[in-house]
Amino acid sequence: MILKYMVGNNVDGQRLDDAIAGGFDALSKSEARRIIDRGGCAVNGSMVRVASRKMKSGDMIEIGVMEPGRFQELELCPQALIYEDGDMIAVNKPAGVNTQRTPYQLRGTLEYWVSEYFRRQAIHEPARVIHRLDRGTSGLMLFPKNKGAAAWLSSLFHDGKVQKRYLALCNGVTDKREWLEDGAIGKVGTARYGIVAGGRSALTRFRVLEMKDRYALIEAYPKTGRTHQIRVHLAASLLPIVGDATYGGEKSERMLLHCECLVLPGRDQKEICLHAPLDDLYQGWIDRCFSLLP
Repeated sequence: MILKYMVGNNVDGQRLDDAIAGGFDALSKSEARRIIDRGGCAVNGSMVRVASRKMKSGDMIEIGVMEPGRFQELELCPQALIYEDGDMIAVNKPAGVNTQRTPYQLRGTLEYWVSEYFRRQAIHEPARVIHRLDRGTSGLMLFPKNKGAAAWLSSLFHDGKVQKRYLALCNGVTDKREWLEDGAIGKVGTARYGIVAGGRSALTRFRVLEMKDRYALIEAYPKTGRTHQIRVHLAASLLPIVGDATYGGEKSERMLLHCECLVLPGRDQKEICLHAPLDDLYQGWIDRCFSLLP
């Protein structure tokens, strides 16, 4: 929830945390500081992370208030850094983590983790987000180390020169072993997309790896990059992803969609092939679903 408050004459000269606590009745000063610290506060449209900043009459304060318990610090093990060279790093993003900052937070996002990693490596560059994974999706993400690398990577993604392989554990079975889904995708709700007339063109190639009882492990190769593309196309094929309640998947601790592989030409034209292992929870689901396969 986003809350707004305009500073009046009676607040002129107050600290930001005091102004928040005084302007939003349900918030204490300590909660105001937590919101500021995690990057969930803006003054006149710009993020502010200094609680002692002095307010002036007419300043517009905006804060993002999360549901209790949602904010978590992001700590990644060394193995999460899959690849690094002079141009970029590749990170295995965990499920349940935002790719980039939101109106509610900066800290706790992968963008913030990368910016802090760069700072520790004496790389004086921001974390540039050039492609995204949904909060519930895990797997490979690339972050450039400088403007030139950002332009190069952005061009590769834009021109379809990055091959992407996802693994999706789905509810349902199919008599198809490989197929193309080309339904155009458009928004059909606040946070929901679907195949609609007049939507943006989208193309995904699917291949069944394993299938048993009511589960199928499917490879997805998206050729375009529409929001929720793989999730929508699988749901349209009556194969919703486990953990994806938005599109009809059964309940799970996480959505079982993972970007396992990225292949791209390096700046020296040598192919870069990157793989990210599944987390233990996802691997456990696979082991349980297919343990009796011959």
